[in-house]
Amino acid sequence: MSGQVVVGVDGSPSSLDAVQTAAGEARLRGRGLRVVYAFLWPAMHPPSGPSPLGPVGGELRAGVERVMAEAVQRARTAAPGVATANAVIAGEPRAVLESQSRTAELIVVGNRGLGGFAGLLLGSTAVHLAAHGHCPVMVVRGRKDATGDILLGADGSRAGRPAVDFAFAEASLRGTPLIAFHAWNPRTERALSGPADPRALVCAEERLRDEATRQLAEALSGKQEQYPDVPVHRRLVKAGPRPALIEASGSAQLLVVGARGRGGFPGMLLGSVSQALRRHAQWPVTVVR
Repeated sequence: MSGQVVVGVDGSPSSLDAVQTAAGEARLRGRGLRVVYAFLWPAMHPPSGPSPLGPVGGELRAGVERVMAEAVQRARTAAPGVATANAVIAGEPRAVLESQSRTAELIVVGNRGLGGFAGLLLGSTAVHLAAHGHCPVMVVRGRKDATGDILLGADGSRAGRPAVDFAFAEASLRGTPLIAFHAWNPRTERALSGPADPRALVCAEERLRDEATRQLAEALSGKQEQYPDVPVHRRLVKAGPRPALIEASGSAQLLVVGARGRGGFPGMLLGSVSQALRRHAQWPVTVVR
């Protein structure tokens, strides 16, 4: 994919942080940046004229222009050499950004917005884009200083392969090591098998550990040859994937996960693990379908 990096804004501090992050991502990729304000008329005050930004005394237009000017300035300060364009698009934010994702290389949004209609841009829209977008979606949250490794939540599933590709490419762009993280939980098999001899439980855990090792190796197969510049550290953890990844994210600069993996139910486009990470991870999270 060779499109721009697109960032959604609404004037909230979270969205301006997202602009700064998006500018850095565009610079890393050698791409342009497109700052998008998705404009939706308040339901109780529909426009009386043909223009989507008027004729409500110019106040609405002036407010949007202030937001856009501040966002563009933030982008140019963060990445002076990046070509930055902007667009105000009338429409429901989720639909607007989903449409933008068709030609984008990456969509970046903040973790929370202003509330009401504006909040849709950076709240529920992050979930919607992760489930329905046509490119990776980065949700900016937590601390802003880009230190630490790239943390990849790898489960060895076919659905998780694009996330593996993205994580390696991102680590190569940033010149940082990659931590390939796989969590396995012996409680699942215990619950299914019921009370058992302690020796049987030990054997079951060993079997699960071996399977987790195989799944992680399968997920990384061929990638170290493709990205010889990326040091890879494999980490197997005996724990539930959600709390384990949230805790591990504290020492990473970016967390990358798939939209759904082995634990997803049919029809669930966004897995419970990626949803939990989007809400609670300590660093930016990129969800890759």
